[in-house]
Amino acid sequence: MDLKFEISGRINRPVSEVFEAVVNPDKLSAYFTTGGAKGRIETGAIVTWDFSDFPGAFPVHVVEVEKDKRIILKWDAHDPAASAPYQTTVTMRFEPTDDGRTLVTIAEEGWRETPSGLKSSYGNCSGWMQMLCAMKAYVEHGINLREGMYK
Repeated sequence: MDLKFEISGRINRPVSEVFEAVVNPDKLSAYFTTGGAKGRIETGAIVTWDFSDFPGAFPVHVVEVEKDKRIILKWDAHDPAASAPYQTTVTMRFEPTDDGRTLVTIAEEGWRETPSGLKSSYGNCSGWMQMLCAMKAYVEHGINLREGMYK
């Protein structure tokens, strides 16, 4: 069994605005990376994300960016029982809808097929769904849903 997932939701803003809310570290820090994001998401970059609920900033490797369409990232799997470190792949897709909204889809794959890999994949699925909900609230209404949630 491949350990992977895909979540999606619609944001009531044009693709360019939603895409910018992810690639711009100041905007990403305003609703998702509770400890801050450093570096703009661009092909080949290594950016840093920090979360109040997860100890220490960590690198995110930007594999590919197709403006207003797709972002592919790699980062270390949080799999404490793994015998050696490994990475998972995150793919974000941004699609315009006929009514002017943006369909955002986030998929992640690559965990080891172990109980700890499965647990880690569930944790990340939850985290990405939180990100998508927080992005919707921030981009549509300027509300930071994660503020004060973890501290």
